Amino acid sequence: MASEASGGLGGFFALRTVPPETGGAHVPLARVYAGETGPLSARIDHVGARLRIPERRVAASVAHLGLAARLWSTALGPAALHGRFPALDPADLYWDGALTSPDDLWWAGTESRPATVADLREAVQLAHLVPLHDALRRDGRVSPRLLWGNAGSALAGALRELIRWARAEGRPEVAWRAAELVTGLLGHPDLARTVQGPALRRTSCCLYYRSPGGGLCGDCVFDHAPATGLETRPPAP
Repeated sequence: MASEASGGLGGFFALRTVPPETGGAHVPLARVYAGETGPLSARIDHVGARLRIPERRVAASVAHLGLAARLWSTALGPAALHGRFPALDPADLYWDGALTSPDDLWWAGTESRPATVADLREAVQLAHLVPLHDALRRDGRVSPRLLWGNAGSALAGALRELIRWARAEGRPEVAWRAAELVTGLLGHPDLARTVQGPALRRTSCCLYYRSPGGGLCGDCVFDHAPATGLETRPPAP
């Protein structure tokens, strides 16, 4: 069964500690990062087909944004709530891109790390996001700026959910701790200026608007979706 969703925060924050009962083709993320990119390519294919996205780089961006959000959330949630978080070593973190949260990830590890900016950066940004970005660029043309913009947006989204939960539950210390950690994480050159202002609005675009009927995300850099030419295409069969 799934572990506690970090105090009821929701599926993105949940981390299983045993394989899901429904099974799945989970592989350690370490293998994906090391070159076994079949599962990642299959995830991009799945996202593209489900959303009828004609451009592979757009499907790759949407797939990346979802996985980045899962990685940040499974670390930041317990860090803000409990002062420690699962170590999330890529060799112990199993992923199946055909499944959705919380079944997509399960963790076979036992170690935890202290809730510091340095530990979160090492465990998520350096151990996962850096090699994930390399793997995505091997799959196709996806710009580093877009990928780090997604990573910053995913981190800001996790913070918003934690603040919302903390207000609803009367836990201001959770919101304060989460905000302090995120502020520190956003100070890194790769993440700096990926979001800005009190609302943590993106400074780049994830390209979701280029999917048929995609529209704009809540933190989109655009106020109005640029014309794409997709409006005149016939619907996919």
